[in-house]
Amino acid sequence: MFAGLIGLSLGMLGGGGSVLTVPVFVYVMGFEAKQAIALTLPVVGVTSLVGAAAHWRAGTIRITAALIFGAAAMAGSFLSARFLAPLVGGPVQLVLLAAAMLAAATSMYRGTSPGSAHPARPARPARLLTIAFAVGTLTGLVGIGGGFLIVPALVLLAGIPMKEAVGTSLLVIALNTFAGWLGYAGQTSTPWGFLLAFTAVAIAGILIGTRLVRLVPAARLKRAFAIFLLFVAGFVLYQNREVFG
Repeated sequence: MFAGLIGLSLGMLGGGGSVLTVPVFVYVMGFEAKQAIALTLPVVGVTSLVGAAAHWRAGTIRITAALIFGAAAMAGSFLSARFLAPLVGGPVQLVLLAAAMLAAATSMYRGTSPGSAHPARPARPARLLTIAFAVGTLTGLVGIGGGFLIVPALVLLAGIPMKEAVGTSLLVIALNTFAGWLGYAGQTSTPWGFLLAFTAVAIAGILIGTRLVRLVPAARLKRAFAIFLLFVAGFVLYQNREVFG
């Protein structure tokens, strides 16, 4: 169920659902925080890549923008996973994840529906690449795809219409999380059977989501999902309250 929900939100919203993967792995499946973060990255990456392929067939993806944004995000993700994550304790990573969830909830609640149009704006490449690197750094540290940051950055700084930003963000997430997974190589063990099964269900969810995005007004869904994220973030913060002393 959780894997399907994560895939569905990625397909319909271009992000947001991936922030649920780590809490599901930690509090439902019982994985330790760092292992959960490392396992989240391939799940989100493969699922996003499948969704990106569906958007590409629908003509709602900008390959060049995804590769440019993705290259900067990959650098931040790999460096963060390889060198920064080992220095940060698991509870601290979960608190940072909860903060990212709060930011995602705020962005989704206040944002525009992926189905709506957005006027073109002049590109701002320097700022866009800075945000891409920052998103990658966050991915490597807490295991999120960062779609809730990537989509508005593509719209506001690259002048990409919302529908295409959703599809483009999925390819960026796939690149970003793959680099982070490489950064975690050798730091944790990988239960391949569980990982493949969870990913398969998430893929089914994203295939459904990419179809529904053309049929279902997503504004109400985004707001409901944002409220749900607020509750999950509060739960994660409570579970790791020892970080605050």
